[in-house]
Amino acid sequence: MNDPWWIVAIKAIGIVLLVLTWQIINVWFERRVLGKMQQRKGPIMNGPFGLGQTLGDGLKFLLKEDFAPGMVDKVLYTLAPLIAGVSAFTAWSVIPLGGQVNMFGVETRLQVADLPVSALVLLAAASTAVYGFVLAGYSSQSPYSLLGSMRSSAQMISYEISMGLSYVAVFLYAGSMSTGQIVEAQGLPLFGANPLGLQQWYWLLLLPSFVIYVISMLGESNRVPFDLPECESELVSGHITEYTGFRYAIFYLTEYINMTTLSAIVTTLFLGGYKAIWPLGFIFPDTGYWGLLWFVIKVQLFIFFFVWVRASLPRFRYDQFMGLGWKWLIPISLGWVMVIALLRALTNHGLLQGPLLWILIGVVVLGLIAVTFLGGEEVKDEPVVDDGPFDAFAGGYPVPPMPGQTLPELADVVAGSSIDTDHAAAAASDDHRKDA
Repeated sequence: MNDPWWIVAIKAIGIVLLVLTWQIINVWFERRVLGKMQQRKGPIMNGPFGLGQTLGDGLKFLLKEDFAPGMVDKVLYTLAPLIAGVSAFTAWSVIPLGGQVNMFGVETRLQVADLPVSALVLLAAASTAVYGFVLAGYSSQSPYSLLGSMRSSAQMISYEISMGLSYVAVFLYAGSMSTGQIVEAQGLPLFGANPLGLQQWYWLLLLPSFVIYVISMLGESNRVPFDLPECESELVSGHITEYTGFRYAIFYLTEYINMTTLSAIVTTLFLGGYKAIWPLGFIFPDTGYWGLLWFVIKVQLFIFFFVWVRASLPRFRYDQFMGLGWKWLIPISLGWVMVIALLRALTNHGLLQGPLLWILIGVVVLGLIAVTFLGGEEVKDEPVVDDGPFDAFAGGYPVPPMPGQTLPELADVVAGSSIDTDHAAAAASDDHRKDA
């Protein structure tokens, strides 16, 4: 796009104002939706419909004393939220919000910039945010913060692999990495003669990639049920435990911007971007500034999905969370990418037609059935051989018995000669806990 510099500046400033204003609405929107789902009202007192509550919280963060503990690394401690905040805004520079419009007499698109590798810019911007979380935990010099940052880095790296593989299927099908061209490719008719106006949205054509991306974006955003880096029940508040005031507000704002950004990416790659929702496109077209309206509606529906998941699902255990990414999402993504590459290669050479098409579809379906229902037998835990009396307090702390072990009868324990040793170990354990 060869826009004048002042048009680029207007679009860049407009994007920042749009995203910031949108987050004020999203915070209020999440509280109201959670309130309805939990049979309460949510914010209703301050301003119309409670909208003033979010503005009050923002002013509280700005006016609150911003201090840092004495043991932190001041430079990295301040740099961490800035990195996270800048990364959250960067992705919006290549997301198309609409089609061709007339802006102050200049024909341009509602997109700040479009590159041949714009989709990779989206992935790179999401990957850069992990540095902010890691530096926040490292610079805080706190064990809770450090553990939270380590979880965050492992989590984002793991789920970025499956997220990137879901991008690959879109690249192969669209034949481009440009976000603008990917949206335009989804505007093509679904069938040759298409009187109904159906379009090639990739959420249906690439359904496995769409499902994998939706799961991965929940893990990428550190939201429930994947909020392991800042879970209050274990790590107080994770990597942001030692933050307060304006620096805490940046992390808080970044979480909502990331949620909106990931919803905008899935809208761009799988839901036709600013294309109108069928069949409403016959009444409200997606040309000009109408495309921005359709884009906002789709993104807001996915933000509602984020809130719905938060109200519905509990937090995963860390091993379950990592196992889902490495044992399921990544292998399935790799297999699906190989299938899409084979289909595109056969299509480009004119071989995917007639009986060969149905044979290939049958092989893929049978393979999926075999993987799903004919997996290996479940490995059962072998019982532990009981080679002697089990002492639950042998190490000074009460330990439950393993399978195959049984606790001795109370009479046997009283009559045994080791009762004094057990009481001494238990007393030492209690003293240790009191000292701690």
